[in-house]
Amino acid sequence: MLRYTTLALFVILLLSACGGSVTPDATPAATNTETAAPTATQTATSTPTQAPTATRTYTPTPVVIEVGPVDFPDDVNPLTGLQVNGPELLDRRPVSTKIQLYPRYGRPPIGINSADLVWEYYHNGGITRLHTLFYGTDVEEFGPIRSARLPDDALIQMYKSIFAYGSADARINQRLFSAAYAPYLVLEGSPAACPPSVENPMCRIDPDGQNLLLAGTEAIREKIESEGLANSRPDLTGMYFTSEIPTGGEDGLQVSIRYSADAYNRWEYDPESGRYQRYQDTRLDIGEGEEYELLVERETEEPVSAANVVVVVAEHAYVYRAGNSEIIDINLLGGGNAFLFRDGQVFQVSWSRPSASALLTLVDASGNAFPFKPGNTWFQVVGTSSEITQPEDGTYRFVNHIP
Repeated sequence: MLRYTTLALFVILLLSACGGSVTPDATPAATNTETAAPTATQTATSTPTQAPTATRTYTPTPVVIEVGPVDFPDDVNPLTGLQVNGPELLDRRPVSTKIQLYPRYGRPPIGINSADLVWEYYHNGGITRLHTLFYGTDVEEFGPIRSARLPDDALIQMYKSIFAYGSADARINQRLFSAAYAPYLVLEGSPAACPPSVENPMCRIDPDGQNLLLAGTEAIREKIESEGLANSRPDLTGMYFTSEIPTGGEDGLQVSIRYSADAYNRWEYDPESGRYQRYQDTRLDIGEGEEYELLVERETEEPVSAANVVVVVAEHAYVYRAGNSEIIDINLLGGGNAFLFRDGQVFQVSWSRPSASALLTLVDASGNAFPFKPGNTWFQVVGTSSEITQPEDGTYRFVNHIP
């Protein structure tokens, strides 16, 4: 249920009143030595100066938005807690994809600030990739798109999405193709130049010989509908949002996550925007120290940012491992520890997902839903044996470890 609470501004009426006083004219001077006949005194009426009325100033209370975890209004996005430009934008499935940050030449990413949710987790070979969901807005192009991994299976079930990806290991494709959602998988057909179309919803651009794979949300959905598949609003209830800052937090101005010597990132709170900005690794750290730069969007050059950053601590397991080749699965069923960074504070909570079709939500120690800040969220997934430290007040550092 959505609730808006506000203190209305009062209009101050300044009242004016009229009054009068008598001011006698000066007595006329005599024109001769004889006594002058008396002149009648004239009476004039004037408006006195009114004493100023004191003006009272009212400071409005900011609007508080509270929505979820159930009974979302038709025009409120259940993945962000924000109103959208018409409920019809939510009468369809989300589009999800895999966006790369490695190799570094593929940066900056395209369209990622338009995503409602982004999940980052360890892939293999020391790198991560981003499972990215678009629901409340459409994006003409997003990417660069890369391959799928086993944890994508849980996220597709969670968000009932159409999933566009580049390729996958045969063992991973076997799981995806055998799932009930298999008809909603979209892969590249014949290579085609961008922009995306219904015939080729995934297309390629070639800046500086990079040969990057992109897609568009509308083209992906139109492709699905052209095949006669249903594309109606799914049940995405579960997340809880309020703009009011919860109690019990501590300073959480910076959080860094190190997945490997080659893949690490940092989020810094920007008080002016009330959001966390993303800083990304610029080199392999094998003793020289970590080095970062602000991550931006390719087209807009705006900083990549999030209203919420959630570190999800979950069990990782090797499904296959031989030399440098590895396939990892992540258990996102049940629950575990989580850290929510919002509004410059951190809250140590728990994550909960009781079934495969349920969304991952946050709960407090009593099991009550814990609120996200309205807006987009980045989930950073780390293993249960990861190191968690506080190098300085207001800063947190997670070093990912897989048993």
